[in-house]
Amino acid sequence: MSTVWRSGNAFALLENGEAFFPRVFEAIRQARQEVLLETFIVFEDKVGLALRDALICAARRGARVEVMVDGYGSDELSAGYVEALAQAGVRLRVFDPRARLFGMRTNLFRRMHRKLAVIDGEIAFVGGINFSADHLADYGPQAKQDYAVELRGPIVQDIRRFMADAISPGPRRGRRRWGRRAWAPPRRESGEAAFVTRDNDRCRTDIERHYRAALRLARHDVLLANAYFFPGYRLLRELRGAARRGVRVRLILQGEPDMPLARLAGTMLYEYLMSAGVEIHEYCERPLHGKVAAVDDLWSTVGSSNLEPLSLALNLEANVMIRDRAFNASLRESLERLVRSHCRAVERAPRPRRRIHRALFGVFIYHFLRRFPAWAGWLPAHRPRLRALAPPQPPQAQDEAGPGPEGGGGAGVPRGDGVPQ
Repeated sequence: MSTVWRSGNAFALLENGEAFFPRVFEAIRQARQEVLLETFIVFEDKVGLALRDALICAARRGARVEVMVDGYGSDELSAGYVEALAQAGVRLRVFDPRARLFGMRTNLFRRMHRKLAVIDGEIAFVGGINFSADHLADYGPQAKQDYAVELRGPIVQDIRRFMADAISPGPRRGRRRWGRRAWAPPRRESGEAAFVTRDNDRCRTDIERHYRAALRLARHDVLLANAYFFPGYRLLRELRGAARRGVRVRLILQGEPDMPLARLAGTMLYEYLMSAGVEIHEYCERPLHGKVAAVDDLWSTVGSSNLEPLSLALNLEANVMIRDRAFNASLRESLERLVRSHCRAVERAPRPRRRIHRALFGVFIYHFLRRFPAWAGWLPAHRPRLRALAPPQPPQAQDEAGPGPEGGGGAGVPRGDGVPQ
């Protein structure tokens, strides 16, 4: 099957927490029937507390509220936080919960990295913004630069069906098999979108294939911003190929990283890309956390997927691909502003010095990138688990009823075995 493109949609770009949090919290508070939410990180700071209050408000108004957080990214929520949600009727599940070993988290690979929300089947939010205060400018120098998109229209039902299937425990319903073809000729000039996910089963390379197809069909301009950039060989080849045939290819990468090692890995690719004409701009205002791209004046993407090994070969990710000239122009204007005001252009050395150890290291990096997806498959491919949290019971009721069928409780983020997913 080919990727399903839906027409007749409306899009709104949301830049940083200042734009994203008010919109998603208000939509949740106004929910009439249903709230579905997935996120990698919820911190118990002012943003996490505001999310809790919005979810409780929706649940008390009678909406069914289903939330899934990742067991690695959100493993420090307090018992009080969790109990407040459970008492209001919010159904909270943890993806792949695991106990710490000697104080260290053990669920390092195959994380649930998606950031999605659907309210009443009418409004959806897709992007890279977690529910944490470090996405707000008043957090300080380490506040993140990031993006999300608000969607309305037929694409929302695609996202809702996916989320309902992912969050619900117990026997699995028929799994939606997302398409294997990454690109279709545009039928309209506005309002089209496709929801594309990455998993460790049938959709291992779907997001990357959409990027590669867009680069392959680019005609005049590619503007790509990505927080953690260390892609595979095939995507690097498409970037170089586009630049060599005369397309202006610009990358916005981290200049003030929150993870210095990730930036170091990316800089190893600079010479290889710039030798083909790719322009590289390092964003230096604060840490870049965005995962967005605009190709020519029609195609765009916003989502959770970085262009590095964890996102491309291990994590569970979700992006929305958009063909809409107005949205493309809005995203492009934001990225152009970063380039003009907050980035430094990386200059290529006129005659880079060739040393044998650098040449050998380059060969190693080349083959590592080309073979990493296959090697990643050797890492533990455990069956991911969801742990559902039951509302807390009074001590007398617990003594009479014994532990619930899902092992729920009110002692913080749950640990141990849970419902298979």
